Amino acid sequence: MAALKRLLIGRPLKSNELGEQKLNKKKALAILSSDALSSVAYGPEQILLVLITISGAALWYSIPIGIGVLVLLTALILSYRQIIYAYPHGGGAYVVSKQNLGVLPGLVAGGSLLVDYVLTVAVSVSAGTDALTSAFPALHEHTVSIAVAFVILITILNLRGVTESATVLAYPVYLFVFALFILIVVGMYNIFTGHVSPDLHAPIGTPVAGISLFLLLKAFASGSSALTGVEAISNAIPNFKDPAPKNAARTLMAMGILLAVLFSGIVFLAYYYGIAPTAQETVVSQIANQTFGRNFMYFFIQGTTALILILAANTGYSAFPLLAVNLAKDKFIPRMFTARGDRLGYSNGIMILGFLSILLIIAFHGQTEHLIPLYAVGVFIPFTLSQTGMMLKWIREKPEGFMPKLLINTIGAVISLTVFLMFFMTKFAQVWPFFIFLPVIVYLFYRIKKHYDAVGEQLRITTCEPSVEIKGNVVILPVSGITHVVEHSLNYAKSLSADQVIALYIPFEREELTRFEEKWKKWRPDVRLVTINSPYRSIIHPLGKFIDTVQRKAAESQYQVTVVIPQFIPKKGWQNLLHNQTSLMIRAYLLYRKDVIVTTVPYHLKK
Repeated sequence: MAALKRLLIGRPLKSNELGEQKLNKKKALAILSSDALSSVAYGPEQILLVLITISGAALWYSIPIGIGVLVLLTALILSYRQIIYAYPHGGGAYVVSKQNLGVLPGLVAGGSLLVDYVLTVAVSVSAGTDALTSAFPALHEHTVSIAVAFVILITILNLRGVTESATVLAYPVYLFVFALFILIVVGMYNIFTGHVSPDLHAPIGTPVAGISLFLLLKAFASGSSALTGVEAISNAIPNFKDPAPKNAARTLMAMGILLAVLFSGIVFLAYYYGIAPTAQETVVSQIANQTFGRNFMYFFIQGTTALILILAANTGYSAFPLLAVNLAKDKFIPRMFTARGDRLGYSNGIMILGFLSILLIIAFHGQTEHLIPLYAVGVFIPFTLSQTGMMLKWIREKPEGFMPKLLINTIGAVISLTVFLMFFMTKFAQVWPFFIFLPVIVYLFYRIKKHYDAVGEQLRITTCEPSVEIKGNVVILPVSGITHVVEHSLNYAKSLSADQVIALYIPFEREELTRFEEKWKKWRPDVRLVTINSPYRSIIHPLGKFIDTVQRKAAESQYQVTVVIPQFIPKKGWQNLLHNQTSLMIRAYLLYRKDVIVTTVPYHLKK
């Protein structure tokens, strides 16, 4: 297992090598922006899907709606840039909301983002798998297996370390950006040189019967799904090379510019080409087909789009562990999330994220399209809370030149709240599970915090509770025969307690019991032997009852109970399975007991 781990994950890194695992701006842009950039592949399409329900003439409204999405993007980018400098240790919406709005809003933001990152991985990998199986229909029946394999692969890459995963995953992300830039530039060139007929689309301002403000807001909310993942950089500031806040802020601005250019370019081309969304072909595919035809460039664009959809999951792997660290430091989730793995990444968070994502993919059979609204609403809750928190921060502190910052956050908060309310009103049938899961998650946060606080109070040495005096050890030694292993373990047990050692023998037949008692009296009459016949061939049940009896008497006399387990250590590791089944079973049982000390005494075989 150790050799397999080294093969998959690589050699362990020293703690002082942490600086080498920090990201420069190019790599950070690739792995932290993949979620936001990938949404260009479906964000504009979501706008058109709402507008086409009225008529094809209504598609011109995609232009003003796209401008509205860009206004929201600008407000979010500028706001999160302020958050990066105000909270340089990361945590994003969770830290901002907790410190400015209170613990409950902070936990709502943190819980929303944790769920959202799990959905990011499941939805992105499933979408990328769908693109792959669409190109190769024979693979369609293996959708779940392929999606699970992709999650495992991305999990292993992230366990190998931030820089290594960034090095591998950066190329597809930049290839996608390059492919879409070519598509937009060539498409614009064709338009301005008259190669695209202006009759394909309705002129801007064309009256459309049946259009309403509610429908336009619904289209705007759907298009705003392109902004998921914008907050990831503010959560992952500790992953950047020094000066981390400055590098994170520049990376955020670069991501915002790229996202704005790609999104606006796809929206404009879709409008000018008169593209109407269909179930058989995506909007990006239709634009590429009309621009290049079914040649190499078309398949290059489709291939990089499928790759970016899969790799968008990596944003979750970058942000989820760091958000979990902030929650764990505040004792709202287990402290194990603060532990770094062999490659200095927060491996527990990475593995938990991969495991939960696989569960989602299996539960929904890889068809997670109806999770996209959950995915979007889950991110607009922390968007709204973080903007509101920053507003209160500026009003409370009133630093020099705070008014422009307050205005930016106010605009962002109002638009984010509007998008959230539109999702709630128009897609309630799809997003209602979120409003069940989120209170449950917040409740669990409080329960874990309460547990840690209660334990900390009891462990604190400044409390008035006197410490318990321990007068000695009562040592229980389970034995199965008279061997060098038992003799070695007895010598160790005697070193712990000279006169309180009990050898426990549990035979399955009465005849074995009598024979063993006679042998023991001749061999070690100085050590008390207790025998318990087990007619149902169980070792654990009689052992547990005996420990309970000894524990009650030992507690009255202020003695500590210790169970010593003999164990063979063969020359080859696989030979453990031939000798130690019983000792492993006893150790597994004793892991659940909190009233005894358990120690294993190894006996090394020489041959």
